[in-house]
Amino acid sequence: MPDEQGHPDRDEIELGKVLMALADPTRRRVVKALLEDVEDAERHCTSFGLQLSKATRSHHFRILREAGLIRQVDRGNSRMAQLRRQDIEQRFPGLLGLILQEKDTQP
Repeated sequence: MPDEQGHPDRDEIELGKVLMALADPTRRRVVKALLEDVEDAERHCTSFGLQLSKATRSHHFRILREAGLIRQVDRGNSRMAQLRRQDIEQRFPGLLGLILQEKDTQP
């Protein structure tokens, strides 16, 4: 059962939801940026350089969170995103490596 912020437990992360989340190039760009950062890095959602409205950006991060790809934590007035690298690698070995290998696509 997801926690109060909508993060599913590792064992509840479903491949279909992960693939649907990753089908969008903007969301893959976020995941790839987090993959290229140091492990356990937390980033503000505005740090990805997405030229989107706040509502659209929030929508994309909600999809990533509910799919189990990221964990979001509140830090004062900010909400930070962190890739659930170990959880994803344990559930779907090799998936994150495929995302890293993808050529950059600008949405």
